[in-house]
Amino acid sequence: MTDAPVITVDGPAASGKGTVASGVARALGFHLLDSGALYRLVALSALEQGVDAGDEARLAAIAATLPATFDGASVRLSGHEVTAAIRGEDVSAAASRVAVHRAVRTALLARQRAFRAPPGLVADGRDMGTVVFPDAPVKVFVTASPEARAGRRHKQLIEKGFSVNIESLLRDIRERDARDAGRAAAPLEPAADAAILDTTDMTIDDAIGFVLARYRDWRAGRSQRPANP
Repeated sequence: MTDAPVITVDGPAASGKGTVASGVARALGFHLLDSGALYRLVALSALEQGVDAGDEARLAAIAATLPATFDGASVRLSGHEVTAAIRGEDVSAAASRVAVHRAVRTALLARQRAFRAPPGLVADGRDMGTVVFPDAPVKVFVTASPEARAGRRHKQLIEKGFSVNIESLLRDIRERDARDAGRAAAPLEPAADAAILDTTDMTIDDAIGFVLARYRDWRAGRSQRPANP
């Protein structure tokens, strides 16, 4: 861990955790894990193959052999560019249903942990601090009101050319929150040692600054520990 510290940034959909995580990684020069992209890739592959979201065995097989590659902000599946495709609302909804399966989460666990490398990693997801990197020295749980999150999601999709209704987005967010929090495998919840970051009325720069301050506090505390005799 001393060579590759991990900062976990967990939280519900549209809370701003992805933007915060990428900003922190950029500021520190750390690697970035967007764990949600892996579940979205499984969901996209399942949709393309006609695999039902309830078929845990086939979904786990897809996850275990996922032919995905990441190159900066670009995501490819079987060599095809899918960066925009995995952000569609149909894939987002399917990813939430896929993620409830324990076998799928197990199949992706080692792949997520393999992202940990010097000089450090910022891991964005829903169970980064509780399951994937429980030893992370800095953990943050990002949240915001459902209304604020629906508004952000609406703005993002409109800017990308999608026609969406904000009321339906709000309903979907609440349903997804309930599904993510209620699943048996790695339910969405803050780690016991995570700092809570409510971004409802906060700028992105301030949210990024909050996480960076936590990391710097950890670094300062670590440097002040007496050396082992």
